[in-house]
This record gives sequence, C-alpha cells and structure tokens, in this order.
Amino acid sequence: MEIRVLRYFLAIAREENMTKAAQALHISQPSLSKEMMKLEEELGHTLFIRTNKSTRLNDEGMLLRKRAEDILAMVDKTAEEFSRLDSIVGGEIHIGCAESYLIKYLARDIKAFKERYPDFLFHIFSGDTEPVAERLDRGLVDIAVIVEPPNLSKYNYLTIPQSDKWGVVMRGDSPLAEKSEITFEDLYGLPLFCSEQSIKVDFPRWCGENMDKLNFAGTFNLAYNGSVFVKEGLGYLLTFEHLIDTSPESGLCFRPITPVLETNMYIIWKKYQIFSPIVDLFVRKLKETYSQ
Repeated sequence: MEIRVLRYFLAIAREENMTKAAQALHISQPSLSKEMMKLEEELGHTLFIRTNKSTRLNDEGMLLRKRAEDILAMVDKTAEEFSRLDSIVGGEIHIGCAESYLIKYLARDIKAFKERYPDFLFHIFSGDTEPVAERLDRGLVDIAVIVEPPNLSKYNYLTIPQSDKWGVVMRGDSPLAEKSEITFEDLYGLPLFCSEQSIKVDFPRWCGENMDKLNFAGTFNLAYNGSVFVKEGLGYLLTFEHLIDTSPESGLCFRPITPVLETNMYIIWKKYQIFSPIVDLFVRKLKETYSQ
C-alpha cells in the first residue's frame, strides 16, 4: 500500500467524484481508476459505491479513510521533522489539550518561546484526556496537556500551577442562581450535563455513594456547546470555572459546588520519546519553568 495511492484515495473521498479527484491530482481519470482497482484488489474489498454521477465510500472505504488520514498525518509529520533537523530556528509542535482556563500557562509558554524562535508553528488538538492521550500514543501529537493524573508507566509529566475548580453553569433565572454555592443535594433530580470523563473520574470523588442520585441527561466534550443547551433550558452544566461567559449579558451564571472539587492539570509526553529539535527545545523550556 503506497503513500501516493492513499493520497489518491483521500482525494476521491473528498470529491466523491473520480473525474474531479483526477483533476485535483493532475492525473488522468483512467489512471486514477486503475490505481483504485489495484488498491481494492490488494485489500480484498471494494471501497466505493460507484454510480454514473458519484464515487462514494462504502463502509470498508470509511474504515480505510480513517486509517489513511492517520497514516498520512504521521508521514507528513515525520517528513517535516526531518526537514528541520539541520535548523532550530523553526519547526512545528503538535500539542493535544484538554479544555481548561489553565491553558493560559501553555499560551504564555508558547508566546515566550515564539519570541526566540519566531518561525516555529504550533498546532493544537482539543479534547478530553482519552482522545488526547490516544493521539499522543499514536505519535500524532508531541506532548499533551490533560486534566487527569497521568499513567506514570507510560508518560513523563510536569504539573501546571493552580487547579481548576468545578461548579454549575445555569440560566440566570434558575432558582439555584440565588444560592452562593451548590451541594449535590441541590442537584438531585435535575438534568445535568458534563463530559463522560468527568462522570467516570471526577464526580465519584465528589459525591461518592450519592453518584447514582444524579441525573446525567447528556454529555459534552466541549463546555461551550453544553452552555448553549443550558441557555435553551435543557439543563445544568457541570464544568470548570472561567470556561463559559457568565457575564450579566450572557443570561448565564456560575456557582461553585461544595464540598470543593478541584482538578489538576498535567503536561505529559511519552517515556523514551525522541523529539524533533524544536520540540526538544520546547520541552526543555517547560521543564525549566515547571520543575522549579
């Protein structure tokens, strides 16, 4: 399975038309069709639903698309790293990030680093700990910033100063808005939203055996989307402080929960990982900053 052919395949997946894909790739349509038939023969499965007007992916094609995107992302990242081996004035750093107000520390680190290495580029992938760590394990990001204690057998880590404080985002006209802080008894029977990770990891620490009394009506991996549902009256969002606009004009408010629930943030990277020169410099800078 050649890298060139995978690029051809993804072009067809994007265009959903063999002729348009061939034009975008600057090759003939018969040549492109022949390459795809050879690919299908190699894999032992058809990949497309072919009609006179379109060439769309079938289930097997959708599976290959996901794998091909990952493979090519790694190939391109590797090529970029080798192209920068003789130069440390620039380069690219891929970072996976959890959603947190404490990302401000990472932003400050990048700003200071960019002043010294103005040609370097950063790419941020956002998500919960599980998808972020998965991309780190697959080599699609160089480092990750997570809000869950790291697996010490797999990762080196640094701890970000401060911690995130949990609370409830609600409509300003909610009866709970009159309270200065929220207990788990206040939440009994109410429709609640938060991330799947938090349901598994954070809230059992907070309410223990009372966990089954909470009504989780939905999950979100991005707090902003959850806040839109809150604004529309669908429920209450459990999230970190400072993530959501709760100014008077927003129609929303934030109330901390009690007992206090806090979550720490960690910068992690794989043990024995070989970095590109620019990533190595950045990690060294992080160590100097957070190991003091």
